[in-house]
Amino acid sequence: MLKGRLGLETARVPHADRHGLVWLGRGRLFVESGTLRFAAAGDPCLERGEYAVPFQAVSAVLLGPGTTVSHDALRLLARHGTGLLAVGEDGVRFYASMPFGADNSRLARTQATWWGDKQHRIAIARRMYAWRIGEIFPHADITVLRGIEGSRVKEMYRTTALQFGIKWEGRRYDRKAPEAADPPNQAINHAASAVEGAAMIAVAVVSALPQLGFIHEDSGAAFCLDIADLFRDAVTVPCAFAAVREWQQDTRQPIERVVRRYMGRELRRKKVIPEMITKIKELFGGDDRRGDA
Repeated sequence: MLKGRLGLETARVPHADRHGLVWLGRGRLFVESGTLRFAAAGDPCLERGEYAVPFQAVSAVLLGPGTTVSHDALRLLARHGTGLLAVGEDGVRFYASMPFGADNSRLARTQATWWGDKQHRIAIARRMYAWRIGEIFPHADITVLRGIEGSRVKEMYRTTALQFGIKWEGRRYDRKAPEAADPPNQAINHAASAVEGAAMIAVAVVSALPQLGFIHEDSGAAFCLDIADLFRDAVTVPCAFAAVREWQQDTRQPIERVVRRYMGRELRRKKVIPEMITKIKELFGGDDRRGDA
């Protein structure tokens, strides 16, 4: 493996001893003398300059808009099991990632095993509903659980709109004409897309299986939707209505842009992606001492 080049002969640091994610935007990621470096053009989060990136001490590097990456940087990250994800501004979109993570399939195998067992599957669904609502439902039928949750969500929309002083006439959304919806419904759609993007990042970072959802089923990102829904009450809907209130001060801007930027700020401020990662590990009994991501 080209001993001595790019530090490839060095031992990898276990993911159990790594510390979170590094966010980089508007710059160039490259390798110099075996060190991963980032030449930043400058933005509100990172001043212009050149920085050494501690690639062996983090689980993943998240590249935002305006970034380029060299071939040597890709090789170095892959060799040390450090993830590289192309994401939207502040993590509101997930575009692509390269293989990474600890050389341990325990979490994915646990997810697949529990998904394939009907009893375990409904238990996981009930746990996720309990996290959201603070109550463990006694029902063992997913259709019943969805119905109970749906009625609670309707009330949550109403009370949250009242809290932010937003006129609310009910949840209405036509997939064929999304822009035909009123501003609050459009805002919820855009906010949900941002949180789903964050969930896709979290699922990728822990190497979980996005297709195997416990509440959602048909989508290729079903598990990501499960995780995103955990944050509907605390993040998605409140942020959507708050963004509508902000947009009402200057309606010249497209509401999609206002919501996306508002969501980006809140995802960072509330550390939503790290919290999602923690929730996924808790869901499957993750134990970092065994090398999980």
